[in-house]
This record gives sequence, C-alpha cells and structure tokens, in this order.
Amino acid sequence: MELLNELRALGVDVDDGVKRIMGNEKLYRKLLGSYVKMVESQSVDLEFDSSDCTAITERVHAIKGTAGNLSITPVYEAYSEALGLLRNGQPEEARAVLRKVQPVQEEILSCIKDSM
Repeated sequence: MELLNELRALGVDVDDGVKRIMGNEKLYRKLLGSYVKMVESQSVDLEFDSSDCTAITERVHAIKGTAGNLSITPVYEAYSEALGLLRNGQPEEARAVLRKVQPVQEEILSCIKDSM
C-alpha cells in the first residue's frame, strides 16, 4: 500500500495535513520525515520521574504540536490529553495515555520510515 493510504488506515488525516501546506503533497512527505526525526530526538520515556515533569511536559508539548500540524490525529489527540494531565499534576494518568498510544505511534513512525 502507498504511504499516504497506509497513514490514512492508521487514522492520520492526510487530506487535512496536505491542505494545511497549500496542497503540496511532496512537502507533506518531507515534513513526515522531519516528524520522525523530531519524535526520535524528543522521545518520551514512559518511566519519567513523576515528581518532576518539566522535561517530559516539554517533550509531550513538542510532539503534540508537530503531530497536530501534520494532522497525525491519533498521536495529536493522545498527546493533547497527556499534556493536559501533566499540567494538572496527574503524571500517572498521563503515563497511561502515552502508554496506550505508543503502539499506534510506533506503527505510524515505522510506516513513514519504510517509505523513506
């Protein structure tokens, strides 16, 4: 299956993502590659220290924003929820949300990497 169709099957709103960048599908594909690099460099360790969530909150915020810009909906929604929980002092609940989305995120990342 072709990359964009595979991403659609994983819940990514590809059409909205492409629309956000003036319909430039080539640029969207390039930005997907940048997304992979950003997630890898800002990886969220699920074993983060619940007593000091500053660094994890910043990483979650960064991934949420990039996922939102590219309409990577499942990741965006989960990271938005986790960010709210972290900001409200609920790190364990945030950890549960992140743990739940991690397999989906890995599948999306793998799909993008396989097409590069």
